[in-house]
Amino acid sequence: MKPKTKLIHGGIFGDEATGAVSTPIYQVSTYKQDGVGGLRQGYEYSRTGNPTRHALEELIKDIENGHAGFAFGSGMGAISSVMMMLGAGSHIVLTDDVYGGTYRVITKVLNTLGLEATFVDTSNPDNVTAAVKENTKAVFIETPTNPLLKVTDIAAVSAVAKEHGLLTIVDNTFTTPYFQNPLDLGADIVVHSATKYLGGHSDVVAGLVVVKNAKLAEKMHFVQNSVGAILGPQDSWLLIRGIKTLGIRMEEHEKNAKEIVAFLEKHEAVKKIHYPGIPSHPGHDIAKKQSRGFGGMISFDVGSAEKAVQVLEKIHYFTLAESLGAVESLISIPAKMTHASIPVDRRQELGITDGLVRISVGIEDIEDLLEDLAQALA
Repeated sequence: MKPKTKLIHGGIFGDEATGAVSTPIYQVSTYKQDGVGGLRQGYEYSRTGNPTRHALEELIKDIENGHAGFAFGSGMGAISSVMMMLGAGSHIVLTDDVYGGTYRVITKVLNTLGLEATFVDTSNPDNVTAAVKENTKAVFIETPTNPLLKVTDIAAVSAVAKEHGLLTIVDNTFTTPYFQNPLDLGADIVVHSATKYLGGHSDVVAGLVVVKNAKLAEKMHFVQNSVGAILGPQDSWLLIRGIKTLGIRMEEHEKNAKEIVAFLEKHEAVKKIHYPGIPSHPGHDIAKKQSRGFGGMISFDVGSAEKAVQVLEKIHYFTLAESLGAVESLISIPAKMTHASIPVDRRQELGITDGLVRISVGIEDIEDLLEDLAQALA
C-alpha cells in the first residue's frame, strides 16, 4: 500500500456494523457485559479501550509500521507515559535541543520521581556512548530538533543503544510518518505531538505513541490504563480525519518552505537559517538519507530580540501563536515562547538566541507568504 493510500485506508476503515465510511464517534464511558466478565468486542470501560480511539491507534500503528499504537490527551502526556515505563532510578540520554516542554517535564517533574537525565548533542553518536551509565535505560532523540532543526542519525544512535541494551525513543513530530519512519531505522518507540501536523488544523490537542513489539505494547498499555492520560473519542475522530490529508499537506508545507528558505537566504536582515533541506545545513546528508522530505519548519536569526519583535509586529499572514504544523502559517520567538521554560544560560549554550524566529510554514499561496515576510523584514 502506497503512503497516501495507507493514510486513508490504514487501520480500521469505516464501521462494519452500519457501513459508515467514517469511523463513528463512540461517546461512551462504559459497555454492557454479557454476564460477569463477558465483554462484547473486548470493551469494558473507555479508559481501557474505546472503539474510536482504537481506530486511531490502529491507523498510527500502520503508518509508522509498528506493532501497536496508543493515543494520549497530549504530546506531553504521551512522553511522560513512555518515561514511566522506565521506572524510578533509571537514567535516560536525551537530545540537548529538545522542545521546552520535554525539557521541563524531565528536569522539573520526572526527576522528582527518580528519573535521571543527561542532555547531549545526539547528532554525534559518540556523545551518546559517552553519556551511557550503568542505570541507563533509554536514549530519547528529537530529530529534527525544536527549534534549531538539528538532525540525528536514527540508525546510528539506535545501533549504539542496542550495543548497550537500551531502548531508542524518537520524537517524530516535525517530520511525521509521511516523511520518516524511525521504527524502520532501528528505533523501538515513536512519539508524536499529534496536535501538530497529524491533526493539522489547530483544533485538537493529542499525543500518539507507537511501539515496535508485543512486550513494549503490554507495558505501554498498562501505563496508559493505569495513569489514564487517554485521548477522548471526539479528538480521536478529529485526528483520524486530519491524518487522511497528511500526505498532500506535507507536500505543500515543504514546497512553500523551500521557496521561503530561498528568499531568506538572500535577505540581508537574516543572519542565519536553520533548515535541513539546504545543503549547507550540517545534518542535510543524514536527513536526506533517512527521510523522504524536509518538512515545513524553518528557524532564522535576525540578530537581536528587538528586531525579532519588530518582525512579529509587522507580519500579517503568519499568526503569532504557540504550536506548529497547521494549515495556517504560524510564527514565534522560541526564547520568549516555546522554550521560555529553559534557563537563559542553557538557551544561550544551545544557540537559541533572542533573535531567533521560528516559522511553521502553512499551505497558503506562496506569493502572499513571501510578500508578507518581505514587508516585515524591510
